[in-house]
Amino acid sequence: MNHGTVAVALVQRQVMIIQACRSHARHDRWLDVHTYVPFGDRLFLASPVPYARIASSDLLAIFPLRTPTTDMIELSEQGYQEFLGLSTKHQLKYENMWRRSKARRH
Repeated sequence: MNHGTVAVALVQRQVMIIQACRSHARHDRWLDVHTYVPFGDRLFLASPVPYARIASSDLLAIFPLRTPTTDMIELSEQGYQEFLGLSTKHQLKYENMWRRSKARRH
């Protein structure tokens, strides 16, 4: 990932938009990133905790978008739909885990 590359990743078990803080080699296990939260249709603002170090295995999708800004990102319609799909997929995964866990208790 090059400096400024935008992607979707899991950050503290949440699907978020991230941006590489610096260039990373393919074999790097950890990525230094800026994190973004949804603000509106296709817009994302810097999160309250705007810096994170994530495992490279937590990357879900990399977009062909590079931007030098660190305060706001606007995704293409296709990128936004991919973000929504990944968010929904992971939310359903955790809801199903919760239901199975709750069912075992009763």
